[in-house]
Amino acid sequence: MAIKERTIEIKDSLIDRTAAAPAVAAFSRLLENRQAQAGLILVGLFIALALLAGWIAPYDPLVQFKEGLDEFGMPRGPNRQFWLGTDSLGRDLLSRIIYGARTSLMISVSATAVAALVGLTIGLLSGYFGGWVDSLFMRLTDIFLSFPVLLLAMALVAIFRPSIWTVIFVLGFVFWTYVARLVRGQALTVMKRDYITAAYSLGLGHWRIITRHLLPNVISSVIIWTALSMATTILVQAALGYLGIGVRPPTPDWGEMISNGQEYFRYAPGLTIFPGLAIALTVLGFNLLGDALRDVLDPNRDA
Repeated sequence: MAIKERTIEIKDSLIDRTAAAPAVAAFSRLLENRQAQAGLILVGLFIALALLAGWIAPYDPLVQFKEGLDEFGMPRGPNRQFWLGTDSLGRDLLSRIIYGARTSLMISVSATAVAALVGLTIGLLSGYFGGWVDSLFMRLTDIFLSFPVLLLAMALVAIFRPSIWTVIFVLGFVFWTYVARLVRGQALTVMKRDYITAAYSLGLGHWRIITRHLLPNVISSVIIWTALSMATTILVQAALGYLGIGVRPPTPDWGEMISNGQEYFRYAPGLTIFPGLAIALTVLGFNLLGDALRDVLDPNRDA
């Protein structure tokens, strides 16, 4: 029995060491990829804005300036004091966009992490155990997938009190089904391979097989999904803010800024254009990064 355990430990250590080289090579290929470089620049820019908002933003995003409105009570356009102009309450638009990056990224990162963790767990359990466990989880997944994402998110946010944490958990609750189906399909394929049969014959337990053999074979797809899903999450979160059921004012939110700026579009188009541009660039960055990750981490994908 001791010899068998020692053999298992040696094989596991060999797997860990041989897996490191492909990971380093994949990271090198990612850094050489033009799409990845562009995506990293855009994503890195908005992450920096979010983390350093307190030092970068010229003003407090909640402060209403008297000089931020003209003599008719209308928002001012870009000028020397307010580089992107002000909103309908006289608040600095640039500061609100910078702080809005913090709101959007915090929600999207947290919601995507919740969805990835829940979906990965359910997908692994479904693919590994099969039978009634698989049927139960997949029927539950089918029920959630039968509803449009935005409609389901709107309904759930409307039920609870709108807040940042409500939006995070609602979006995580909405998107976990996609990860679960993705992971479950790959886990079923891995379960048919010879080394899984060998692992059973060596007496490895369920936990060890799942973490040592199933998880490493599906994690790359989850990483790709995470990058691509960040873009979708930002769009859905912005849509909720636009509809007035997302983050509660006066917290800066890009979707809410676009909604409030519509009324003044002819007079001050920047109120809508600048937050929309921030959303577009962030989504573009995550999409470019996700596509590059797919090229690097998914060798079976057709070129």
